[in-house]
Amino acid sequence: MREANTKDLTLLILLSIIWGSAFFNIKIATYSYEPFTLALVRVLFASIPLYLLCRYKKIQLLAFGKNWYSYALIGLCNIAIPFVLIAIGTAKINSYLAAILMSTTPLSGSILAHFFTKDEKLSYMKSLGVLVGFSGIVLLFFDRVVINSENYLFVLITILGSTFYCIGGLLTLKLKNKINENVTTSTTLWSVIFLLPLSIIFEAPWNANPTLESTLSLLYLGVVATGLAWLIRFRILTVNGLVFQTQVAYLIPVFGIIFGFFLMDEVITWKVIVSLVVILVGIYIFKKNNKGLALSLIHI
Repeated sequence: MREANTKDLTLLILLSIIWGSAFFNIKIATYSYEPFTLALVRVLFASIPLYLLCRYKKIQLLAFGKNWYSYALIGLCNIAIPFVLIAIGTAKINSYLAAILMSTTPLSGSILAHFFTKDEKLSYMKSLGVLVGFSGIVLLFFDRVVINSENYLFVLITILGSTFYCIGGLLTLKLKNKINENVTTSTTLWSVIFLLPLSIIFEAPWNANPTLESTLSLLYLGVVATGLAWLIRFRILTVNGLVFQTQVAYLIPVFGIIFGFFLMDEVITWKVIVSLVVILVGIYIFKKNNKGLALSLIHI
């Protein structure tokens, strides 16, 4: 791995902007599209460049090989379920709030990893980081402008979506072949298999009458926020390593707030800013004392 240069930093910021912009586009897409269909289109468009990348690099796809069930389960838990839950949650909450909640995924992952892995135990400092980070989320629940009786359930649904990212990450540990491109492409293909019949049976997307705005947001989510973003992530991981890539955890909620405020006219209170700072401090403390699985859970 090499030290990051200007090009590497530019790609990192670009990835943060893309993922930070995903949330307001998810919200706009939900104006016209149901959650199963929204998630399906995302993974359909993402699977194409991922598959072509594997063909170009001559990487063998193991999606339907001997351990197909492992890829299927990861595709369900790490892509299909969280994509659907995040769409459901973001439809009823501020888009920037979804960005903030999703940035805490490494903290949630650390708790699960402590109980279900041998090498990812919580130390005193990692526990402190988790505690500080989650205290920031608790602060958000005291802001009635952002979280209230009408939307708190959807906040919990969004948090549940991020938790499934953690479950998917734990399942990935059990794979023998952990080549990033193979795992991501194989699990994405399985997520398409899961989401396609659910979209057809429960939502009949051909009866939808979508607006141009929602359709453009949905296409952006599939082509840019999922397909292109995952390719950029692969490049950063290959050239600069995992620790450098995890810097996006600090930037995603910041860009999420910027986009939500300027493009969606979402109200940002001082409690939101304080909560964000507390969460980022918690992530920083945790990250300084952790180099393992939980850091790899960051993706949108």
